[in-house]
Amino acid sequence: MTPGGPQDDSPRPDHPSTYDPPAHGSPARTSAAHGSPDHGSPAHRPRDGDRPDVGPPDEERLARVFLGRVVEPGDEVSGQWVRERGVREVVRRLRGDGEPLPGVTARRWAGLLARAEQADPRRDLAVAREAGVRYVCPGDAEWPGTLDELGDSRPLGLWVRGRPSLRMWALRSVAVVGARACTGYGAHMAATLACGLAERGWVVVSGGAYGVDGAAHRGALGAGGATVAVLACGVDRPYPSGHTELIGRIAQQGLVVGELPPGDHPTPTRFIQRNRVIAALTRGTVVVEAAYRSGSLVTARAAQRLGRHTMGVPGPATSGLSAGVHELLRGEAVLVTDAAEVVELVGDMGELAPERRGPQLPRDLLEPGARQVLAALPARRPAAPHEVAREAGTTPDDAIARLYELRALGYVERHGDCWKLTRQAMVSVRGGRPRC
Repeated sequence: MTPGGPQDDSPRPDHPSTYDPPAHGSPARTSAAHGSPDHGSPAHRPRDGDRPDVGPPDEERLARVFLGRVVEPGDEVSGQWVRERGVREVVRRLRGDGEPLPGVTARRWAGLLARAEQADPRRDLAVAREAGVRYVCPGDAEWPGTLDELGDSRPLGLWVRGRPSLRMWALRSVAVVGARACTGYGAHMAATLACGLAERGWVVVSGGAYGVDGAAHRGALGAGGATVAVLACGVDRPYPSGHTELIGRIAQQGLVVGELPPGDHPTPTRFIQRNRVIAALTRGTVVVEAAYRSGSLVTARAAQRLGRHTMGVPGPATSGLSAGVHELLRGEAVLVTDAAEVVELVGDMGELAPERRGPQLPRDLLEPGARQVLAALPARRPAAPHEVAREAGTTPDDAIARLYELRALGYVERHGDCWKLTRQAMVSVRGGRPRC
């Protein structure tokens, strides 16, 4: 996080742009929504008769929204402040009430104070409410517990657009990520994988970007399945702009998620930090195409640090776009080629991929002795039974018996006292012999 970063230049309301916690006991005046734990059900605010113990106090929610305007996603220093002192104490210090917090220089602290002066959590929540966006934070029923494994880099909260429960969807989700400038092969593999995962009841999580991300989202949507886009900007301003329609479809059929408050724009650092959320939300990460410096490798390494499954789809050895994937596969990542192999890793015990084997030829059904005699016949000339027996390592009587059996099956034909392969047998036998 750099001090004095970009701020939202949209007009501010008349009231002061400061965090002013509500008085004790006063009703909530924010749009903070508590996600329902029911799969696919809309989020709602607590009403009379609802569980009163779900979610953090309103002042803590406002404090988290406030702090989200001040510090950058993934900032471990501020995460340590929140862990050791509590979010409301951190906000009090940032409003200039008390000594500066430790771990930052005076210059950086001044930059944080400048941001704090512009933060207005009530306005952010109002803008989110108008856009159909809710704010989910630790303590809410909808908060995915897997995000807590990020430690001090855990998000302060997430802005969520869409009706389903984020926590429930995260329980059975897989990340599919890769290069933005992917090849046709990469787009095909991403879409096919996502389609197969969706058909098996898995949620496909990606970053909403061009290339592999977009192909993965479209594959899941095309199968009528569930998908989540984790953005590096405000969820009310989709990025990239060319994916506005796609992200809108995701919001209708799935979920759009982000750490940044409404109106915030992406930066290279925010893209990198976004990837840790993708890794933490899901049970495994599949990388389809990635060069050595691809951001999707950041997602894969974050997944490895968190103990998640890391998988890679191989590409041509000569392709620079697959070089990063191949490097992962040389390490701890597992090679996968379809959705069944992904589910075998991330799914429950017994969800095994089908056994892979080549096509079965008619000669594969022969008894071993008959196959041995068939292989002993010369390819282009007839042979006497004793010659066939010698090559097959058996007796002449056994060879003759096998030859009559093979004739009944159409593999050999008799020429006087000799035997010769039929045209069908020649194709079958040549197919099983190595060629130089």
